[in-house]
Amino acid sequence: MNLKIEKYYWKKGYKIIVGLDEAGRGPLAGPVTAAAVLILLPNKISLLKNEIFKKIRLRARDSKKLSSKQRKEIFSLIKKCPLIQFSYCSVSEKVIDKINIEQATFKAMKNCLKSLNKKYNLKPNLILIDGNRIIDNHLPYLQKTIIKGDDKILSIALASIIAKVIRDKKMITLAKKYSNYHFEIHKGYPTKLHRKLLKKYGPCEIHRKSYKPVQIIIQKSRLRR
Repeated sequence: MNLKIEKYYWKKGYKIIVGLDEAGRGPLAGPVTAAAVLILLPNKISLLKNEIFKKIRLRARDSKKLSSKQRKEIFSLIKKCPLIQFSYCSVSEKVIDKINIEQATFKAMKNCLKSLNKKYNLKPNLILIDGNRIIDNHLPYLQKTIIKGDDKILSIALASIIAKVIRDKKMITLAKKYSNYHFEIHKGYPTKLHRKLLKKYGPCEIHRKSYKPVQIIIQKSRLRR
């Protein structure tokens, strides 16, 4: 994956460009997770000469097109690369039920930006967001939305990979507590197996009660009482 978009905006004068993406909008259970990625403007260290960065560029793409093993390998490289700074944040299913998934996703993204600022003492002057909706009209920097940005823009692709790896890890941990549902297999997505187990056992604490398939199970359970 190339740096065409980042290079375009660097030349326009935007020195701190952050790519944002999320994982977990569609699942019936668990949190939504967002990640923010900043690729440092090439100055003291050349992007083209850094071997770790080369490997990342060659392997990176939309996280949905990568296997779990490939995502973990790329994330491991990201953590070792001095040219990449990142943060991630999750918002729980309880908050999703309270404010809806879109607002919960934006909340996670804004928390990522705050974390990035706190961790590295920087403020972006441009953020690139996967999708077609900006996060918040009141944010003090330019926001650009890109449809399928995770398959076109390196910083967004890396954000999608980080968010997916972190969320999957969380769901595997939760699977130990809620073993009946096998979250380690489907990660909360509405697969055939998950729907079957949800119907058999009913929703647990981490199911999103505002989601229609979960609501239907709750309603049927009430009718049987």
